Amino acid sequence: MRFRVESRDVPPEVAARRIGLTLARFAQVLPDLISRGFPRADSTTGNYDLDAIDEWRRRRNPHLFGIAADSASSATHAGSVVKARLRSAPWAGSR
Repeated sequence: MRFRVESRDVPPEVAARRIGLTLARFAQVLPDLISRGFPRADSTTGNYDLDAIDEWRRRRNPHLFGIAADSASSATHAGSVVKARLRSAPWAGSR
């Protein structure tokens, strides 16, 4: 049985097309895009996650997609939650 596999990790050429740029223009503006939160390429493959690119694009206009404007900034970092829970654990005072 043969079936088509749609890759969600794509080379820079495809990532560039996803946001309407040529590869040359994408390479030019990539530092600015990354400074604005654009997803970085995978360190091993050099490919970009299309789902992450789409999410980044949606978050530029949160009011159009029902996303709270401050949802990204108000998210709690998991590490801080774990540390707080460990500090408040019943056995934490006995150490």
